[in-house]
Amino acid sequence: MAHELPFRFFDCDNHYYEALDAFTRYIEPEFRKRTMQWVQIDGKTRLLVAEKVNKFIPKPTFDPVAAPGVMDEYFRGRNPKSADPSKLMGELEPIRPEYRDRDARLAVMDEQGMEACIMLPTLGVGMEVALCHDIPALAAAFRAFNRWVEEDWGFAYLNRIFAAPYITLADPDNAVRELEWALERDARFLVMIPGPVLTEVGPKAPADPMFDAFWQLVNDSGITVLYHGGETHYTKFLAEWGERNFTEAFRANAFRGLVSADPMQDTIASHLALGLFKRFPNLRMASIEIGSAWVFHLFEKLSKSYGQVPHLFPEDPRETFKRHVWVSPFYEDELRSLLELLGAERILMGSDYPHVEGLADPASYIKDLENFDYTPEQCETVMRTNGWELSTRRPV
Repeated sequence: MAHELPFRFFDCDNHYYEALDAFTRYIEPEFRKRTMQWVQIDGKTRLLVAEKVNKFIPKPTFDPVAAPGVMDEYFRGRNPKSADPSKLMGELEPIRPEYRDRDARLAVMDEQGMEACIMLPTLGVGMEVALCHDIPALAAAFRAFNRWVEEDWGFAYLNRIFAAPYITLADPDNAVRELEWALERDARFLVMIPGPVLTEVGPKAPADPMFDAFWQLVNDSGITVLYHGGETHYTKFLAEWGERNFTEAFRANAFRGLVSADPMQDTIASHLALGLFKRFPNLRMASIEIGSAWVFHLFEKLSKSYGQVPHLFPEDPRETFKRHVWVSPFYEDELRSLLELLGAERILMGSDYPHVEGLADPASYIKDLENFDYTPEQCETVMRTNGWELSTRRPV
């Protein structure tokens, strides 16, 4: 039974489980072997990316799959039996129709009291790094992926499901073409991973002027940029600490939960330091499924840096942040402090449904807000108003 709310809500973090042909249905033939392939190894279906077994998702077919929200307690910091995280998923179940069919999903949304949602990749946010050594193949893989997203989910389906095309900046010209294509099809959001961009001329900050044609188009069209957690180029730093240098879901250990390298914090810091928002004042960005701890760390650094070298910033960078950046915190975060820092107008509700680490009942997010003394008006702002605001393009 869904938690009853006095309003229908807008969930800024919903997911599909990719169809088996999400990356292959529209792949250009010359890139088939250089991108994604399915193979049978020891009787199991495995995903090859660039002809290597990819382990970002342990079971990338998603059938069977764990039920929504079964790891809720674990992500609230409670694991009294000290079980291996991978053992907390319970009995797997056959994939549900609503995980891959938009009309079935709308029916579930109606049951949940969900008015609209942003629909995001599960597997897709772990694929860019696996192909970064072959930029033409990387660009081709996500061209194919975006055409699957548009066909199966739509970028603004019935003005309720807003699936986001995935844009990689690795090839700046391709990024502009992909965004133009998506805008022609009514995309309201685009999604990418945070961190530096590996290009043909080496690693670059995403705010580097070589990407200005892309950012100009984002600025002028008024589309919202979503940074979503996934496999980033920061993963390689783990190898220098003796860790395996790839992300594998739910293969956590103590160090991975404590390491401080934060690609989201550094991405926004880089944007501010390089004057991206000064050059493109109409940009709107949101962090999704990255939590909110990074915001406090960044604000502490921004405060000190602005005090030391104010001449390097066009204004107090904390004010720039609050004008351009929205944050979807983990529901288990310290939500009162975030409210005090940013205000309700810059906080987004995201349930991460139907992932195991999300909420089985997305509407129950309101209980976490109420536990931190959000007023009814602030709850509606976070859980409805802000999502609709960002889903409406704001062209120049």
